[in-house]
Amino acid sequence: MNTSLGKSMLPASGRAGVRDYIAIARLDHSTKHIFIVPGIVLAFLLRGVRNDDILSSILLGFLTAICIASANYCINEWFDREFDRHHPAKSKRSAVQSVMNGRLVQLEWALLLFVGLGCAILSSKLLFFVACLFAMQGIVYNLDPIRSKDKAYLDVISESINNPIRLVIGWSMIDPTTLPPGSIILAYWFGGAFLMAAKRLSEYDEIVASHGKELLSRYRVSFAQYTQVSLTASCIAYSLFSIAFLSVFLVKYRIEYILVLPFVVALFTTYFVMATKPGSTAQKPEKLFREPGLLAIVMALVAAFIFTTCVDIPLLVTLTEQHYITIR
Repeated sequence: MNTSLGKSMLPASGRAGVRDYIAIARLDHSTKHIFIVPGIVLAFLLRGVRNDDILSSILLGFLTAICIASANYCINEWFDREFDRHHPAKSKRSAVQSVMNGRLVQLEWALLLFVGLGCAILSSKLLFFVACLFAMQGIVYNLDPIRSKDKAYLDVISESINNPIRLVIGWSMIDPTTLPPGSIILAYWFGGAFLMAAKRLSEYDEIVASHGKELLSRYRVSFAQYTQVSLTASCIAYSLFSIAFLSVFLVKYRIEYILVLPFVVALFTTYFVMATKPGSTAQKPEKLFREPGLLAIVMALVAAFIFTTCVDIPLLVTLTEQHYITIR
């Protein structure tokens, strides 16, 4: 793959304008930063506010996330332009449809990165460290020699690290002196892997059915190594790992939270079913807020979380103790 920052050699409708350069930053994908909120809530519940200027920290945290994510999207669209033209929907992206100047793309990436890292360092050392990791993920995922997106399974694992990164960004807004528990970080990571694998399964089913696997492999090299069965199996594996680590966290920090698990399982199940339907929103996670069924489960989960946070249920403590049924 040629990754030189020159002018695109793809057929295009004309020279890119300001709107095209704004479009590749994908500001409409900012809805994904909702995954920051649980980090804020958990830090508040488990650690309490350990930040002198909480409002400033929250503002800087969200600005950091938006800018770094947009910087990653810029290089994603530029370096994927030759592949995206093989995708039924992504072929309409600005980097494919117009002639973009690579130096301007590079400048846009650098400016967004500068603002994002600048906001992070103004907030805390922890946020700056996580912002650097966020930016590095974009490079590892999109650029040679690693370009992890072209390697089956590693593509999902490397992309879904953005989930725990967002969790820690939220946590750092409240408590910049510690990290979240490892169990919830891993639960978040594997939960994100499930979402990404379900997205690939949805793309696989739809594009193979309409255009064949050869076109799909030209769009994304990693798809040549996937099958419908392997993608389905990976979805199951990632969801099980996520639930396992989440269970450890829930039992360890507040046993009442175990009652939230059925709603989490319902969420995973509903999302998987949704991903198997034609034209699934799973292919565009930024638009999941348009799925009323999914939102209803999320609201029920939030209600269950609030209830179990406020109400003590002593009977559940017995679940953490060893008990045996004696037969006489």
